[in-house]
Amino acid sequence: QVQLVESGGGLVQAGGSLRLSCSASRSISSINGMAWYRQGSGKERELVATSDSGGSINYVDSVRGRFTMSRDNAKNTVYLQMNNLKPEDTAVYYCKGTVLVGSVKYNYWGQGTQVTVSS
Repeated sequence: QVQLVESGGGLVQAGGSLRLSCSASRSISSINGMAWYRQGSGKERELVATSDSGGSINYVDSVRGRFTMSRDNAKNTVYLQMNNLKPEDTAVYYCKGTVLVGSVKYNYWGQGTQVTVSS
């Protein structure tokens, strides 16, 4: 089992920055993959960034160059630094952890944190 708690959301003007945090209830080194997703109002949840246990990080095209995902293993926390925010980044942001047990994937989600970008 993994509990994930996001924080750091809020209201910011376009061009501003926010840093989201995702704190895990266990060592993130033991979690095979961590990811950030977002869901805008009336939209499907979409992948924003992923980080695997080897440290490889990938971003969706719409945020590449503006968002940076990082991990602090000592704090069991994953971050999403968001710069040059745009109104279209407005969404609830979710953290997901994936644990592999044999060939079975277990996905764990946080409760989400709201990010609102005003124009």
